[in-house]
Amino acid sequence: MALKAVERRKKRVSFILLSIFSVVWIVPILWVISTSFKTENEAVSGGLNLIPREFTLASYRYLLQDEQHNIFMYVWNSFRAAGLHTILYLVVASMAAYAYGILRFKGRDKMFWLLVSTMMIPVVMNLVPLYAIMIRFEWLNSLQALVVPGLGGIFGIFLLRQFNLGIPDDIIDSAKIDGANHFQIYWKLVLPLTKPALVVVALFAFMANWNEYLWPLIVLNDATYRTLPVGLALMQGTYNVYYSRLMAATVVSMIPVLFLFMGAQRFFIKGITMTGMKN
Repeated sequence: MALKAVERRKKRVSFILLSIFSVVWIVPILWVISTSFKTENEAVSGGLNLIPREFTLASYRYLLQDEQHNIFMYVWNSFRAAGLHTILYLVVASMAAYAYGILRFKGRDKMFWLLVSTMMIPVVMNLVPLYAIMIRFEWLNSLQALVVPGLGGIFGIFLLRQFNLGIPDDIIDSAKIDGANHFQIYWKLVLPLTKPALVVVALFAFMANWNEYLWPLIVLNDATYRTLPVGLALMQGTYNVYYSRLMAATVVSMIPVLFLFMGAQRFFIKGITMTGMKN
């Protein structure tokens, strides 16, 4: 009975803490949505009132009519760049994870942990050499500059490798006995088994590219491929910040990612849980 009482007490404490964290997390989002329906005078008046005193769609109408900052073009550019980057990254990361998790060769683990150690290098240190490569390839102001850099990211390889380590060797050996080569094992056996982990990696890769601000700001000089974070920063203006318009643009930018996460939520939770169980 005492143990059950302790367990119930732990669950209550956990529930209270999680509830507090949930409120702290969701209040800013509710404030952004609320501000997007306020008048500009009310938006700059201060306070955290979540219910607009005067409900208006003026900020959203402005977004539809704004010729200088086409928010929908920004969303499309970000979605296109992030989507293509995610697809290519899944190919690169899954193949690398197969090599480091399934194949057996001398120095495999040392090579992998050496690769993981590069995560300690600050990202800003890569900006100058990456920019020089973009100039050499003539990729400035192009979609390639937004998609290709970052395809060698280590986090996805690490996550997929940990998942691959949990695949029983008997399954791989059985496939080899049946005459399957490495590509067939990778394509027909490993990828289907690692679907939840692939979804997790895809979401992280998509979000990282979607939210990237500094790199697109450096490599894009015109509005043809301008992404959403850069567009939102430019919408603030030089001298005036129209908060209701900015919040409306932020709400529009949240919608694609929200639907994407909702559609992949089941796989995301399963992938995180199963990956965390690997040794």
